[in-house]
Amino acid sequence: MPLNHHKCNSKVRTTAFLSEDACSASQSLEPPARTSVTIDSITNRRPPRDSLPPSSSLTLGSHPAATGPSLSSFARTSPSLTAVSDAGTVPSVIPATRSRAELEQPTTSSANQQPPSSPVDDDNARARKRQRIDDIPARSMTMRLPESDQESQLSISPDFTTPAMAGPSSQGLDGPTLTTNGHTLPSLSPTNGHSATNGVSANGVQKHGKGVVPRVHIPGTLLHDDMTIDREEFVRLVVQSLRDVGYTTSANILEQESGYTMEAEDVSQFRRSIMEGEWTVAESMLTRLGVTDTDGLMDAKFLINQQKYLELLEAQRTTEALHVLRNQLAPLGVDPEQLHSLSSLIMCSEPADVRQRAGWDGAAGSSRDQLLLNLHHYVPSSIMIPQRRMPNLLQQARLYQRQQCLYHNLPSNNSDFSLYNDHRCDKSAFPRVTTTILKGHKDEVWHIEWSHDGAYLASASKDKAAIIWKIGPETEPSTRQWETHHILRDHPYSVGCLAWSLDDTILLTSADNIIKIWNAKTGVCLRPLDKHTETVTSLAWLPNGSGFLSAGLDRRIIHWDMDGTEIESWGTTAIRITSLAVTPDMSRVVTVGMHYISNGSSGSTSRGSGRRSGDFSATPPTGGNGVPVHPRSTSDNWLITYTLATKQVETSVRLEGEVTSVKVSQNSQYALINHAPDEIHLWDLNLGRVARKFTGQKQGKHVIRSCFGGMDGNFVVSGSEDGNVYVWHRETGLLLEVLPGHGEGSVNSVAWNPRKERMFASCSDDHTIRIWEALGAEVSTYSQPGTPVGKGKGKIYQH
Repeated sequence: MPLNHHKCNSKVRTTAFLSEDACSASQSLEPPARTSVTIDSITNRRPPRDSLPPSSSLTLGSHPAATGPSLSSFARTSPSLTAVSDAGTVPSVIPATRSRAELEQPTTSSANQQPPSSPVDDDNARARKRQRIDDIPARSMTMRLPESDQESQLSISPDFTTPAMAGPSSQGLDGPTLTTNGHTLPSLSPTNGHSATNGVSANGVQKHGKGVVPRVHIPGTLLHDDMTIDREEFVRLVVQSLRDVGYTTSANILEQESGYTMEAEDVSQFRRSIMEGEWTVAESMLTRLGVTDTDGLMDAKFLINQQKYLELLEAQRTTEALHVLRNQLAPLGVDPEQLHSLSSLIMCSEPADVRQRAGWDGAAGSSRDQLLLNLHHYVPSSIMIPQRRMPNLLQQARLYQRQQCLYHNLPSNNSDFSLYNDHRCDKSAFPRVTTTILKGHKDEVWHIEWSHDGAYLASASKDKAAIIWKIGPETEPSTRQWETHHILRDHPYSVGCLAWSLDDTILLTSADNIIKIWNAKTGVCLRPLDKHTETVTSLAWLPNGSGFLSAGLDRRIIHWDMDGTEIESWGTTAIRITSLAVTPDMSRVVTVGMHYISNGSSGSTSRGSGRRSGDFSATPPTGGNGVPVHPRSTSDNWLITYTLATKQVETSVRLEGEVTSVKVSQNSQYALINHAPDEIHLWDLNLGRVARKFTGQKQGKHVIRSCFGGMDGNFVVSGSEDGNVYVWHRETGLLLEVLPGHGEGSVNSVAWNPRKERMFASCSDDHTIRIWEALGAEVSTYSQPGTPVGKGKGKIYQH
């Protein structure tokens, strides 16, 4: 209970805990008369500001405080506050229910009733009431207060006039109990070492525990009547968030005002035990934190003792680690393989070996933080709130809004993404308008790819040439200049596919079974490669830039280095590969193709026949009577994934209908597969199933290549045999745009600029390449002399 005032007149000076000199001076005024006064336990009442008798000994419960001169024993009533005075006529500490008039009357011991003292003149009485505690000399205080309590010289008594009923949890003064979501927690106190009574000295609220914020009583338990959000859960999460960002005092005040305490002291102690490596203490507290399920308790104990075991090994205390393994881990019913794996770590001679083999970053790393996160799965969340719970909820809401935004095309960390309003991107910011038409090829354009820096676009054509286009630095389409950087001729057959190196210095092209390596800066062919015996259908650089893979209809995957030296051949594959992709994390190689059983010839193809890009089986396999059989009747289409490190087959899935191309998402989880007839499948590589289908485009007999689009791969974009470009929202599968503009024939390939999130390109049988940008971009039509203007708006360039 705060000490508020003391009274003083010409004969009596009362202070709290007088020093010996002050006590002797007080005793010299009058012969002492021993007085014992007891204050009852505090109830829900507002205690008055009272005086303490001079030369008193103050005890709280059964623990007396240090005093000045020696005093005899006195009566105590636990948990009462007792003061013993040697002063003569002294105002005593008055129970909280006494009136102000009674406060001015001196009291006596119940054993020795004394007549009231003579009245004091009005001036002295008023002076006595005005006397403040700041008149007490600092040296007279024998009970040391915290520095924060000594800063303020005036206290405000707490308000106990209203019952503590704010919500399902209420905190009393003699040991609070919190009922939280069905769990009753004893003696809750704030975490982080801060007292729940601390306040701020602002707007009339005293700081450092000298004043208690009045509790607000709100009927009901819901945050709002039209919501199902529990008010207590919300407030506790706000308190946690305030403490996480450093607003500890505000969090403490909110606890007082709401009556909700964030966590029990047991939770704080459990956290400290984990972070300080007090494993026995942490293990003993599990049941107190609500871990009562037998399996959950065993699992939690295993995690704690596993951390203890690894830290002992890291500290090279092998004997103690072996004791933990035998006597604490083994009895927990650990899986034998896991136990064997742990026991093998004893052979490690260096701490670094322990960390590497265990996949663990050590006691000095984040392993204890991770352990605490893992233990959250076993402790009820209503008792131990998961860390950073409110920010995680906000992040989930933000992610959900982004996924539901059909035209979202902004970076994940974009500062325009505000919590003040729901997120929605403007449709006009989506690239839906042709701003440039590139005309340079003399025949169908089959494949296009952007360089990694987004400054160059490579195109492959049936006209036996590949062109590298250079985009100007201008941001406005109306002023941006395009130029033909290089025309790569000298291909013996039509160019079917191409691929940029990681540093954009090398461009690979394939023409039937021939691969050519080009210097993208000079346009010089560095080396031709002819190891394949049939059409090369796919080229893919390894994400680390060390080399590339090629695959073809000859059932071969060949690994090459950057210079074109063959490193190894994967041997004969189960399918005639029509497309191949390497996941960005370099864990898998994803292939699609045809798997057929031939009773006759192998179906060798005729080189230089001029067939279009999709006709992989121009000379189909034959049946036993020598009559050609339609490929669909003799071939199955398969998706096969390989583990890149081992080159072993991971999964094999038979697909209905022909599959022509595959692209992998940036997170390495999804493969986008063009599937005839008229479907694109989003395949989950981790789960081994179709996650979503995209329909609307036309595909039956040609190779159509699709891609992921947008800043975070939020869109799926594909060409179509009807001459249009189709765009879907990836998360919902909703068809967003059907973009016309190309001439007669198929749109064979699309590619999204990796650096300009509002630009993509498409190529077509009409010999052109179209650049698509946002509606807000200025659009103009331009044609060089002698160049016909194609369909649709846009600036036209021809080499």
